[in-house]
Amino acid sequence: MNNNYLAIRLKKLRNQRGMSQEALADESGLSLRTIQRIENNSTNPTGESLKRLSNALSVNPDELIDWTIKEDKKYLVFLNLSSLTFLFFPMLGILVPFILWTSKKDKIKNINKLGRDLINFEITWTILLFFIPILFLFLSKIGILENLSLNMIFTITGLMYIINLFYILWNMLRISNDQSVMYYPKIKFLR
Repeated sequence: MNNNYLAIRLKKLRNQRGMSQEALADESGLSLRTIQRIENNSTNPTGESLKRLSNALSVNPDELIDWTIKEDKKYLVFLNLSSLTFLFFPMLGILVPFILWTSKKDKIKNINKLGRDLINFEITWTILLFFIPILFLFLSKIGILENLSLNMIFTITGLMYIINLFYILWNMLRISNDQSVMYYPKIKFLR
């Protein structure tokens, strides 16, 4: 067990729950000084201390201990490719990657950036996918785009699917080559 990760994880979980070190000490039954030493990485907590801390923070003891950030390029590629489920139904391109991302969030190097960028991109494209054809149809009905046919709307929608597919495959190659992902356009729904 790497105590530095334990110290970081303990502090993060405590802050997420809005607890002070004093409140965590009271809730866990450990002394304030013990909490401070663990968070400063100056002591090795006992099994009993870990159990008390995990109970006070309402987490599994493994969540305190097993927090090493791993490199897993295969999972990042899998997460990226999971957005191809948009081909079956556009909302799946958001939902499946979101589930995969949250299940490994903070445990794999670069997963947070990839997950946020990918989901923001897919949400943006799903919104565009539904509103651009409606906008074009509306503009044709009021006479601004007089020569717009249903085939042109289908062509535009198909082009949008192809662009989405291109970005997913292009970013798969970028992940494989240890480059950062680039998804555009995207509105930052998740920060």
